[in-house]
Amino acid sequence: MPSTISPPNTTRSSGARHLLGLFPGILLLFAIGLAGKALQFLGDYLPPHHIPFPHLEYVLWAILLGLAISNTITLPSSFLPGIATYELWLKLGIILVAANFILSDLIRIGALSLTLVAIELALSLTVMTILGRIFHLPPKLTSLLAIGSSICGVTAIMAAQSAIDADEDDISTAIAAILALGALALFTFPYIGHVLHMGQQAFGLWCGLAVDNTAEATVTGALFGPTAGHFAVLSKTARSSFIGFVVLGYAIYWASQGQAARVDHKALFLWQNFPKFILGFIAISVLATVGFFTPTQLNSLGNLSQWAFLPAFAGVGLRTRIQDLTRHGWRPILVGVLGEIFLALLTLAMVLAIYHHPASI
Repeated sequence: MPSTISPPNTTRSSGARHLLGLFPGILLLFAIGLAGKALQFLGDYLPPHHIPFPHLEYVLWAILLGLAISNTITLPSSFLPGIATYELWLKLGIILVAANFILSDLIRIGALSLTLVAIELALSLTVMTILGRIFHLPPKLTSLLAIGSSICGVTAIMAAQSAIDADEDDISTAIAAILALGALALFTFPYIGHVLHMGQQAFGLWCGLAVDNTAEATVTGALFGPTAGHFAVLSKTARSSFIGFVVLGYAIYWASQGQAARVDHKALFLWQNFPKFILGFIAISVLATVGFFTPTQLNSLGNLSQWAFLPAFAGVGLRTRIQDLTRHGWRPILVGVLGEIFLALLTLAMVLAIYHHPASI
């Protein structure tokens, strides 16, 4: 009987080909990010020399460049695997950002975030479900929109895909709606924050609670300021920790309706769906708290997080195609917009109430 075990050389060559296949897309991500940095430098340098040039943060430049490329050029398929790594760079950046938080801050702000997230989850899931019924959306599409808007956007939708046995059309429609809302948040939330004269910490907390996708929440916070970006990461990380419980709840419901597979090992299901990067985030914070890192090393970790976020921000623009956001009809987008407006106002009211009484936090 012939052996089914691949020879070591074959396995290594396959792994090498896979890594080489990632190179074009990763190179494009970093090129866009660095171009954003260069354009920000020009925005700082040229106007004082009486040369008009828009002054925008590199974060926004990277997104705009990515949008321009993804909506005007059909990239070769060889770029796609590398572009998809933007989520890995994002998670690496989030883990490294934890060096900015000592454990007491992590517990204090994290506990506050978890409390607000619990309120946000209950109301968001309820409102999105009601809106889906009002606008006669397919029930599983409604579930996907509720899961995506309440937890962490596209990641939560993909986690729920097999758990509730959703149709491909419902999945693509829900993802398109969530991406459209994430893009809208990038350009509206910072403006609202400045109009309301919100502080960095308050705005970051609001972004983490109200913006769906982890990438968009991180970017939106960073557009307001570096401290806001850090607190957006912390708040969003607390929100993401609920993904397993929410998806499990929907899996059990649809299984009870005979429209999804039964979940027999619930603890294993929760572990499989738990975002593992959160453990890295906590570990780095603990190490920073006990003095494992020197001040120089902490500064280096901060610089590394910025380099990790560079391709992640570029990926936000590259993955957003305007034509994909509108081809699924207006009802899912409308349900998403109405639900997100409710969520944004609810979380904004909670954050403003808390930071109006700073002694309470």
